Amino acid sequence: MSLRVLIAVTHLLGVGHLTRSVALGRALGRAGHRVTIVSGGRPAPLIESGELDLVQLPPVHCVDADFTRLLRPDGTEIDAAYREARIAALLAAFERARPDVVVTETFPFGRRQLRAEFGAMLDAAWGRDERPAVLASIRDILNPPSRPEKAVEAEIMVREFYDGVLVHGDEAAAPLALSWPVGEALRHRLSYTGYLSTETASLSEPLPPSGEIVVSGGGSAASLPLFEAAVSAAGLDRSGRRWRLLVGHGVSEPAFAALAAKAAANLTIERARPDFRALLAAADLSVSQAGYNTALDLAAIGVPAVLVPFEAGSEREQRLRAEGLATAGRAVLLPERDLTSDTLLQAVRQALARPRLAPAPILDGAAVSVAAVKNAAHERRRTEAAWDALTARLDALHAAGRRVAFWWRDDDAAEPTPALDRLLAIAAKARAPLALAVSPMLATDALAARLEDEADVTVLVHGIRHRNEAPPGAKSQELGHRPPEAVLADLAKALAVQTARFGAKALPVLVPPWNRIDPALEPRLSALGLSGLSTFKPRDTAQRDGLAIVNTHCDPVWWRGGGGLAGEAALIEQLTKDLDRDEPIGLLTHHLVHDERLWGFTERLVMVLANHPAVDMPAIAALFEDAP
Repeated sequence: MSLRVLIAVTHLLGVGHLTRSVALGRALGRAGHRVTIVSGGRPAPLIESGELDLVQLPPVHCVDADFTRLLRPDGTEIDAAYREARIAALLAAFERARPDVVVTETFPFGRRQLRAEFGAMLDAAWGRDERPAVLASIRDILNPPSRPEKAVEAEIMVREFYDGVLVHGDEAAAPLALSWPVGEALRHRLSYTGYLSTETASLSEPLPPSGEIVVSGGGSAASLPLFEAAVSAAGLDRSGRRWRLLVGHGVSEPAFAALAAKAAANLTIERARPDFRALLAAADLSVSQAGYNTALDLAAIGVPAVLVPFEAGSEREQRLRAEGLATAGRAVLLPERDLTSDTLLQAVRQALARPRLAPAPILDGAAVSVAAVKNAAHERRRTEAAWDALTARLDALHAAGRRVAFWWRDDDAAEPTPALDRLLAIAAKARAPLALAVSPMLATDALAARLEDEADVTVLVHGIRHRNEAPPGAKSQELGHRPPEAVLADLAKALAVQTARFGAKALPVLVPPWNRIDPALEPRLSALGLSGLSTFKPRDTAQRDGLAIVNTHCDPVWWRGGGGLAGEAALIEQLTKDLDRDEPIGLLTHHLVHDERLWGFTERLVMVLANHPAVDMPAIAALFEDAP
């Protein structure tokens, strides 16, 4: 099935980000998909977009790695009106494209200064009835965050608004963790695709060996220090070898002319050319910075190389990549701070003394990237189909005169919080009875006061103080791993405390923390005054050892994935199957760890069930009293 894909990208210095986005777009186009690329950087005449729909926003750029100042083409700083014009143009492109998949290049791992426009598009995507899949697209090595909170914010955004992250690299060669903190929540959302490279027919035409030293520096003025050193080094070179300096279109005409005016007879200076890779293949040596696309070109060709990574400001991404290539013996590293005409000529001589290498095996990322985009779109469609199937099953049960008992349990309330207020508001909106599993020794009188007027809220006994008693290496558990008499004595005290604090709202139903309890304790619980037990799994009996068993079945938190919403389609598909169980079906939430995505899922599910005539939501006390 053909997809509509929108890729939003803004390159601020060089053109590498746009190059990679076009490579992804062209791979998708070859697979039969319709691609719109919305570019927010300056036009890049050498990048061939082919059949892609290229939308140009009012362009911005930066100078000298000062990413805090976004500039117009005339060099003046942009204002609020310019930002609003960019946002309006981006949203207009989004509406025209009506994408099945949205891809944001670099954001939210970078481009924080553009978060207003990326955020506006994310809001538009999530506001559609048929939401598109949302993916982030990043290179293999990122500029490490200058502050830890930047990585935390990026991970939160990925968890709440994205369906995955495409890492255009090889995990075995350069895992993202080399340059970026990767927590559990992020790690489980990464898809390594292999490398993306744009190569047109003009790039692959062979040229005879030239013996040249080819100097390049991407598409921005950030390469000027390298160019100036190369001009001087060429003048000092007495080897008889020719040099060729390729100057990107981001370098101004006056700066280009100044370089040309200093050129020695053995140096050709010209603007960057579309046959760059062919020139590189014919050369004896490459001198360049260490961007993503440059590294791919060097690896694919095997030409000896001198790398002078861009390191202005706090930039470290190119240095990390250059160090990796140097360690692998594929380049000579010359740090930017050490760059002079003499050090560059010395590095050139060192690199020329090395043999030409065989092309390195590169994990081609085109096909894998296309497959990842298609899979994200498929999962979105699967999710909406699952919701439709849930409603259809409820309709069928209603038509057959059958009803489903549904209940809602939320764990770990201890005191009033904004999250608790939001939970109670959803329950009130749905008119859904709510069971709060509260640990007696953690609860506060303030919580009791907050719940006093909540008529449909019942408080269950969430163990003792939610303390893990398991030994290292064992699964977390409070009700076990101690002498049974000690556990039962503490439970008796906890039940008394709970009843005294919450009065009639307290129900003598035990909810073991982490839903685990030593089976040897269960036959003795009723003697403490407990009348029910609730864990997480389909029950094998409605009553055991004098206890009513009413369990939960749907927990939307992706605990093993570091938090956030688990696979939505799988959750709803399983819940639809559970409707046919001969027991009340329970939703289990944890309001204190909910993000926006979890809140949205919870509210949608509760409202769907609460408003369907096939669903009963009995009072919590009645649920346990009516158990046979």
